[in-house]
Amino acid sequence: MSEEMTFESALAELETVVRQLEGGQIKLDEAVAVYERGVQLKKFCEDKLKAAQSKIDKLIIAPDGTITGKEDFDHDITD
Repeated sequence: MSEEMTFESALAELETVVRQLEGGQIKLDEAVAVYERGVQLKKFCEDKLKAAQSKIDKLIIAPDGTITGKEDFDHDITD
């Protein structure tokens, strides 16, 4: 996966992959390659979402709703 790929760009490409496969207009060999790319994109998106969720879970929120700090977070969302 590209170092520069964002969650949004991966999701957009994954949506394209799904449309291609649902369309049924591509040959079997190409469909398999496109499916493989879709699996890679799905994992990339899942990993980004898990990292974001972990970061959100670490935030410390005061009773008034302000963020007072955060716990140590050892996984950078930009990985």
